[in-house]
Amino acid sequence: MWELRSIAFTRAVLAEFLATLVFVLFGLGSALNWPSAPAPSTLQIALAFGLAIGTLVQALGHVSGAHINPAVTLGCLLGSQLSLLRALFYVAAQLLGGVVGAAILHEVTPASARQGLALNKLHNETTTGQAVTVELFLTFQLVLCVFASTDERREDNLGSPALSIGLSVAVGHLLGIRYTGCSMNPARSFAPA
Repeated sequence: MWELRSIAFTRAVLAEFLATLVFVLFGLGSALNWPSAPAPSTLQIALAFGLAIGTLVQALGHVSGAHINPAVTLGCLLGSQLSLLRALFYVAAQLLGGVVGAAILHEVTPASARQGLALNKLHNETTTGQAVTVELFLTFQLVLCVFASTDERREDNLGSPALSIGLSVAVGHLLGIRYTGCSMNPARSFAPA
């Protein structure tokens, strides 16, 4: 409970809120179908989500770890990298940040372009079982990348965690969009719902 009195704890929770807000705003915004423009391509959406997450990890990683995703927070909790209290506050901040990001996007987007606000949905031929399996693998590879790229014990890790994580999100979207619209992130899916 001492964490609750820490300024660093408050800053970290606020960073998770802000990062998830921005991630959802930019990611979902890139996936909107504007009536007067061509539909966004899978590559465009994947790059938007990947670049957004990479930028936010670089900008806020030193404050909170920049999980920006309840699945990553759960992985870190299970890996004993943060306390249960911090995990609960992070998840609440991420979900709230996502909702606020989606609400801002809703308000600044003309009604003709909102059309579900980039909700995740199954492709017509994708079964629920297939969708769950795909999402599990997408999320697994992301959490694996987060753990591998931020492991301070690795002497061979000379790259950028932000770049690695951003590319992981982009690659996940390149596969997942066709199946489910690609979530990989419960806060991303919860927000527009």
